[in-house]
Amino acid sequence: MNSNPAGAPSKARVGSSQPSETSFKRKRGVFQKDLQHMMYGFGDDPNPLPETVALVEDIVVEYVTDMVHKAQDIASKRGKLLTEDFLFLIRKDLPKLNRCTELLSMNEELKQARKAFDVDEEKLASGE
Repeated sequence: MNSNPAGAPSKARVGSSQPSETSFKRKRGVFQKDLQHMMYGFGDDPNPLPETVALVEDIVVEYVTDMVHKAQDIASKRGKLLTEDFLFLIRKDLPKLNRCTELLSMNEELKQARKAFDVDEEKLASGE
């Protein structure tokens, strides 16, 4: 079954859009403040250990990167990456799917509200 002598499945995928480990360098600590606030919001200490924040950041970045690569693989058939590709990936995780659809609909409502506000502002400016 596995051609890997250790018996563990190989992580490298043939023909994948996934870059090798050495092909990119990531800035560390970019999300540090945001993660500290999120960790505090979920019950951690107001000032968590830097090692803990760094570990959580590594996990989050790895997860997001993996999701983007999987979505790119799905979208490669079409040639265009869409929001629906990400929704397809999380379709079996109902809490994530529900939260994503809620955020997307809220984003759409905000766009509509901004658009209406801009139209009203233009009418006021032209009327004076």
